[in-house]
Amino acid sequence: MMTADPAAPIKLWADMMRMAFEAQYVMGMRLAAMAGVLPQRRGENYRMVAEKSDAARESVGAALRLAARGARPDEILAAALRPYGQRTRANARRLSRR
Repeated sequence: MMTADPAAPIKLWADMMRMAFEAQYVMGMRLAAMAGVLPQRRGENYRMVAEKSDAARESVGAALRLAARGARPDEILAAALRPYGQRTRANARRLSRR
């Protein structure tokens, strides 16, 4: 029998909050670039749309693999959020270097 980490819900919540803050920052930076307030890199609008489908595919795949192995729900959710979190973190870093 697998035992759950008692801190897992807190870590999962913290990861979701970090991702939410980063996503808001990225959206603000991209909107400012679209409005002409900040310089915009070539292909940024395409990238903004294209990365969503890649993250969704990776997220579903990770969740299904863990669910098929009988993982706990918190592990499945964490794996499903990981591709989105990686992208929001990378985008926030990249856009902040302008």
